[in-house]
Amino acid sequence: MLTPKLLQARFHTQHPILVEAILTLTRKIHATPPSSSLHPPACYLVGGFVRDLLLDLSPTDADVEVYGLEASTVEKILNDLFPNQVNLVGRGFGVFKISLDHGYELDVAIPRRESKAGVGHKDFVVMGDPTLDPKAATRRRDFTINAILLDPLTGELIDPWHGQLDLHHHVLRVVDPDRFDEDPLRVYRAVQFAARFSLSVEPTTFELLRRLVADGKLTHLPAERITAEWRKLLLKSDKPSIGLELMRTLGIIERDYPELHALVGLKQDPEWHPEGDVWTHTLMSLDAAAHILKPPTFLTEPLNPLQGTFEIPHSSSLQPPACHFSIPEQLQIMLGTLCHDLGKASTTVLAPKNGVMRIRSPGHEAAGIILTQTFCARLCFGEEAVRGALIGAGEHLKPNSLNRAAFQDHWSELQYVNAVRKLLKRIYPMPWRALLAIAEADHRGRTFPDAQAPGYPDGERLAAVILTHHLDETPTKPLLSGTDLLTLGLTPGPEFGKLIRNIEAARDAGEILTKEAALERAKLALLDHNATGKPRT
Repeated sequence: MLTPKLLQARFHTQHPILVEAILTLTRKIHATPPSSSLHPPACYLVGGFVRDLLLDLSPTDADVEVYGLEASTVEKILNDLFPNQVNLVGRGFGVFKISLDHGYELDVAIPRRESKAGVGHKDFVVMGDPTLDPKAATRRRDFTINAILLDPLTGELIDPWHGQLDLHHHVLRVVDPDRFDEDPLRVYRAVQFAARFSLSVEPTTFELLRRLVADGKLTHLPAERITAEWRKLLLKSDKPSIGLELMRTLGIIERDYPELHALVGLKQDPEWHPEGDVWTHTLMSLDAAAHILKPPTFLTEPLNPLQGTFEIPHSSSLQPPACHFSIPEQLQIMLGTLCHDLGKASTTVLAPKNGVMRIRSPGHEAAGIILTQTFCARLCFGEEAVRGALIGAGEHLKPNSLNRAAFQDHWSELQYVNAVRKLLKRIYPMPWRALLAIAEADHRGRTFPDAQAPGYPDGERLAAVILTHHLDETPTKPLLSGTDLLTLGLTPGPEFGKLIRNIEAARDAGEILTKEAALERAKLALLDHNATGKPRT
């Protein structure tokens, strides 16, 4: 258990802009004369900010609750301290949002009462009540870990529901079982909290969650709010598998996500997947993807290309810049990993291979694209993230298959380079590193020894070729431009575009691999043009 001195020290390590705003407000609140018949004015940090401090994390936003003052008084104080930075969210229940520099936000509220007024997530009557004490005010909160108050001036905790003890024992527990089901979104919040903080769900809490699912209470939740919890699960968890497995045991997967439920118990060939069914593999891959997004991996470390049947140049020029995936790219990777094997549900068969009956899933990549679309349609991840999920389903095996084909079929370096270029062209504008992250997650989501070995050879070879030949710079740029054709003496006209398209088609077919070869074909077109008046296309 942490001492007030240590908690105060942790608080002061947060961003100075946020710390100074909180301290300034707290001192002002303490110096304000109390309203009649109210408790002495006090100001406490509440909710996720306190929880994250206890976990030694670095929260970026803060929630503050002001006791003993009317909402009108709090509003005046805020406008005096933060002119032109205060946004009144709800006058009736006294919630204010303060926009600070560098994107930081401070939410200030007075204690409030809530009562259910309908079946929807937002169907509540909310009223500010400055007469409430901390225990009564925190009774409305969802879990004990989010019902802790911290005095920023002293580091003292007010913990009426023993949330600090639950954090210490890695337990997720409801505050008030009688009020918990007022907000069904709390089921999804439980899922992402369990995954983010590696919490086990206390039995009474689990039963409450399971009952809400079984009673269909999640039906009325808006897709936008569900998606927000999914995003936290996928982007903020070291082990998202904890949340997904909790969703399965609660009945959410079976009830609302049939594409994922179809993976549970779906057998795989033990030679390639000794870890078990497709569901197990998917969860392991998700955890691997979460780990990949936290360097170091081969995507962020110096490359060590694997030598094959052709020489891959290896020099300092191959060292990639530091790879920091943006939040949209991280979502592409996690969602693509989640969906990468959905197609196995409709393609898995027991069939002979080399005289032996094997479990196979031929064409699961293509089949997975449709199922991924169906899954994503229920949620609101956005076009960019969904595109990444579709590419993950359709292309996640390509780094492996390209390298296997290069060795087995004795490709030349130019053949391999062209095949890689076509892959980048297909996935554009998705970053190639994002696809390699999905492919590596698929590789590491297994229990055979190679999956735990350092490096990812197929990805390393592909990355080396991309960087050596600068394929990442212009993956969709044609070999020839209109300027190139003009230089050769071709007359501008509608045949220009047709000639460029046909040269690109020949390039995709492996007939033309370099700009020099493309120029030779264009010269032949010029000769035909001079002889017949029509360019050869």
